[in-house]
Amino acid sequence: MNILTHNPPVNKPSTNTWRRFKRDRAAIFGTIVLLTIVIAVIFGPFIYTTPIDKIDFARSAAPPSWQHLFGTNDLGQDQLARILYGGRISLTVAVAAMAVAVSLGTLVGAIAGFYGGIIDNGLMRLTDLFLALPQLPLLLLIVYLFRDSIRAVAGPELGIFLLVVLIIGCFNWMSVARLVRGNFLKLREMEFVSAAKALGAKPQRLIWIHLFPNVASIIIVAATLAVGNAIITESTLSFLGLGFPPDVPTWGRMLFDAQNYLTSAPHMAVFPGLAIFLTVLSINYIGDGLRDALDPKRR
Repeated sequence: MNILTHNPPVNKPSTNTWRRFKRDRAAIFGTIVLLTIVIAVIFGPFIYTTPIDKIDFARSAAPPSWQHLFGTNDLGQDQLARILYGGRISLTVAVAAMAVAVSLGTLVGAIAGFYGGIIDNGLMRLTDLFLALPQLPLLLLIVYLFRDSIRAVAGPELGIFLLVVLIIGCFNWMSVARLVRGNFLKLREMEFVSAAKALGAKPQRLIWIHLFPNVASIIIVAATLAVGNAIITESTLSFLGLGFPPDVPTWGRMLFDAQNYLTSAPHMAVFPGLAIFLTVLSINYIGDGLRDALDPKRR
């Protein structure tokens, strides 16, 4: 007599995470919107081939039409082409600044949480100092002081890109550091860490092999939200005229160019503003969805 045994299917953590994530309608909406924007800015300029720098004063500040779907700016340049091209720059700056902020915050938080004591106290006081600084005035001051020198070294576009990325990243790592530190303080007292220590694991191995994977979900959520914050900060700098040069059409720069035409040609501000709004909103929705999906209390 054959005895048939039935093994129940094993649910993988990634499968459970995706199942919880897709239940969040706002997160799914944000994912669809963000993917649409990313695909549009990557492949759109290859399909919509209107030049971004073609000047036509005869069609200056023209409203949306079949020829120019998003209208034109004050120089008669096509708004849709500039939004698609500028989206590449804005998103690249945001992702690069996020990488800087998350890397720095993770490093500071991991060292502070693992070692504790005087190291923890010193690093947290440094974090408090950065949190107490008035961010926007300081950002403006640093960009104003160093933009000319870095332009001379790395060129007008690459120089401003590096400066903006480093500044945004170096002023947005504090929340990540606090999150990582708090979780490290809790995890380092658990039994699996004690067992690893008893087996002779070195501090570097304990941090990156045993502790870091347990805070990866928190870092992913923080990184997602940091992208939205970086987009807002870059747009603010560009809107204030301290970002990329005028011939580089980032979304913030387009808003800066539109500020004198808000009544006569509102489309110049509406479409880049809408691009910023939808991108940041969708990223925040995704971040909230990931936070709920990766929450261990919901597993």
